[in-house]
Amino acid sequence: MTDSTADVETAAASTGQPALNSPAKVLTASLVGTTIEFFDFYVYATAAVLVFPALFFPGQDAMTALLASFATFSIAFFARPLGAVVFGHFGDRIGRKATLVAALLTMGISTVVIGLLPTYETIGLFAPLLLALCRFGQGFGLGGEWGGAVLMATENAPEGKKNWYGMFPQLGAPAGLFLSSGMFWLLLQFLPEEALLSWAWRIPFLASTVLIVVGLWVRLSITETPDFQKAIDNEERVAVPVVEIFSNHKVSLLLGTFVALATFVLFYISTAYLLSYNVKVVQIPFTDALAIQIWGAVVFGLFIPVAGKTAERFGRRQVLTATTIGIAAFSFLVPVLMVENELRIMAFVTLGMALMGMTYGLIGTALAAPFPTRVRYTGSSLTFNFAGIVGASLAPYIATYLQSTYGIAYVGYYMCLAALITLLCIFASGKGKV
Repeated sequence: MTDSTADVETAAASTGQPALNSPAKVLTASLVGTTIEFFDFYVYATAAVLVFPALFFPGQDAMTALLASFATFSIAFFARPLGAVVFGHFGDRIGRKATLVAALLTMGISTVVIGLLPTYETIGLFAPLLLALCRFGQGFGLGGEWGGAVLMATENAPEGKKNWYGMFPQLGAPAGLFLSSGMFWLLLQFLPEEALLSWAWRIPFLASTVLIVVGLWVRLSITETPDFQKAIDNEERVAVPVVEIFSNHKVSLLLGTFVALATFVLFYISTAYLLSYNVKVVQIPFTDALAIQIWGAVVFGLFIPVAGKTAERFGRRQVLTATTIGIAAFSFLVPVLMVENELRIMAFVTLGMALMGMTYGLIGTALAAPFPTRVRYTGSSLTFNFAGIVGASLAPYIATYLQSTYGIAYVGYYMCLAALITLLCIFASGKGKV
């Protein structure tokens, strides 16, 4: 424990108040948890391209197997709103801390079980069915994780620092992407591809066990957020938060869902779809394709703090608007940069993930802002995860279909449409609501 942390907790104890969380403890707990959750989530996304088509969907042509693998990938996004409702209910009724621990366990156990699954060769059709069930569990857990982590940060933020604090849990996405891609890259560096398909693909999933233990240790050390404690003291909690959301906050839920649309479409075109495109179409070796994705994760992570600092100076709404316009403009570069040229693909990843950092770094705070404390966990989680359904769940599938049927330019048109819809919803949201 640091001296500053000890001083905060000693002062709280002397006044009879619950121990407050130090800034370091808050930001570590929110970042570590989301890093673990997104590591688990992206390990699946990488495996869905590299190994699952052969292991769980054999006997089909390569494109059909890949589309089937992407279909199981999308299941998690449909599970996430259900997780948001269930975990959001308890997060708004019982508290942020206990709910975050439960969400972490749900996600982690589902990931470890994937690493233990028999493949199609062993149990036939039961293999993809069990894989789909575990993917559902991953989505269910992440549906409850994200909103709680954002609130853990923003509800502990000092005045005028919500954008800066709110970007810390968002760093878990690039960190998780970096670790998951890096682990598969290392496996391919030291093992032949045959070993990866035979047994080594299980290692990243089973390694999640260690991360779960670390995450639980960090999460169990924090106390409840001041905002939620105030809601308890003032008896502001509602019996069924999801009912209030759909009764009194429908507009915020709808607009928020589409405010995040461009963020999700951009991300999954620049990661899961691009990884598949590089390997299957451009025929870049697995290791090189993963190295490109690792670079993208680094750029993504670097621009999230830039977004937080820029928003503190110029305003969150203004930065999100400018970034969304940038995404729309970037979409016209898709047919220019996504060609069979690694340098151009690197340029695509660099520009795309820089824009991704600028939008994703602020989206958590933006989606939580319209909802009062008593239903904020449920409202922000539902908004984020509905956006996941419309923007992310089928993005790799749609992009693969458009590219193979109409050409790569249509992937750019798809991204541009998402950006225009997001821009309209930002304008439609009242000032202070985004």
